[in-house]
Amino acid sequence: MTGSDVRTHVAAELQRARRRSLCLTESVDDHDLVRQHSPLMSPLVWDLAHVGNQEELWLVRDVGGGEPVRSDIDHLYDAFKHPRGDRPSLPLLGPNEARRYVGTVRDRVLRLLDRVSLDDRPLVRQAFAFGMIVQHEQQHDETMLATHQLRQGDPVLAAAPPPASAIPVNGEVLIKGGPFAMGTSLEPWALDNERPEHEVFVADFFIDRAPVTNRQYQEFIDDGGYDDSRHWSADGWQHRMTGGLTGPMHWCGDGTYVRFGRREPILPDEPVVHVCWYEAQAYAAWAGKRLPTEAEWEKAARHDPRTGRSRRYPWGDDDPDSAHANLGQRHLSPAPVGAYPQGASPYGVHQLIGDVWEWTSSSFGGYPGFRAFPYAEYSEVFFGDEYRVLRGGSFGTDSSACRGTFRNWDYPVRRQIFSGLRCARDPHPEEAR
Repeated sequence: MTGSDVRTHVAAELQRARRRSLCLTESVDDHDLVRQHSPLMSPLVWDLAHVGNQEELWLVRDVGGGEPVRSDIDHLYDAFKHPRGDRPSLPLLGPNEARRYVGTVRDRVLRLLDRVSLDDRPLVRQAFAFGMIVQHEQQHDETMLATHQLRQGDPVLAAAPPPASAIPVNGEVLIKGGPFAMGTSLEPWALDNERPEHEVFVADFFIDRAPVTNRQYQEFIDDGGYDDSRHWSADGWQHRMTGGLTGPMHWCGDGTYVRFGRREPILPDEPVVHVCWYEAQAYAAWAGKRLPTEAEWEKAARHDPRTGRSRRYPWGDDDPDSAHANLGQRHLSPAPVGAYPQGASPYGVHQLIGDVWEWTSSSFGGYPGFRAFPYAEYSEVFFGDEYRVLRGGSFGTDSSACRGTFRNWDYPVRRQIFSGLRCARDPHPEEAR
């Protein structure tokens, strides 16, 4: 793209993210905006001002070298200084003040965009800093959507239902062993943990063609999966017992679940959502399988065995649209398996992008040659066995923050996120080549 095209694209992405932020915050009254709906989540008004504060820090002050808009509030919106459970007690900006603040910051950023050089240093090259802020806001929009799912009260969000299944999708596929290119060195807005591209060898493995559905997960429950410690790791069983887990979060135990304030029948062909890593691991063990490694997941999603190259997405290099994947809060639920045949990978694996984040067995860490950019707190401080990697995005993930290389991570106990799973397994001896 030309410099003018890049600026037009950035402006459109910034405004698109802001429209979503305002949709999620203006759909509730000010009481709901300042209330903490779960100790796991921030008040919605904190998220709103936080995205504005990050935009001010990185674009207004760093990229633009401008005078601060509100330097007196930096400490209030530093996510590392204040755990989510403590944020309601802080002297936060009120709803109207937060709205004015983020509006003022955005006005200054759009003026900056018209004049700043986009190639004089790595932070702004190919508009990276602007892309980082777009992705940050969209990630918080997904967090705010998860807060809406935890909110008590009448429904305030609405969307069209996802498309119906177009083709049957079941079973598993064998992915032959060999090297492939994992990560990226070329994607202009890729974050530091996605970089650099490097060759990884993956042995033969089978992977499910679709995410695990509600029907399949119900079979695990009906077979006593939550009552049999043999399926669970020691830590997982302890968490299951301590937390009293009996099924996915928001399942009511009578064939219904609660979704954004509406109690509805569980749809059997939807991917199961709101399960933690321990639950995903136990289901896979019950099924005689395991969770895929992060490298296996990415090879299934990106590698084209015909050409030997890694694509940006399962379907190719084109940005996702409504025919490829369920992204961007276009719908308020996962789509049934088989709903996006145009989004399948060359191996015939479906719905790797969108619908539900898929837990992998891998801990979060840096790739060979990793370099923290533009600050260690984006990724590096989270490296280690404490976190597990999720891949693929959900129905609440925006396309700007979802690609074949995009990596998410969370604690293995987390299930308020839009998380599901897909199983993998090693070939049996008779299946080996």
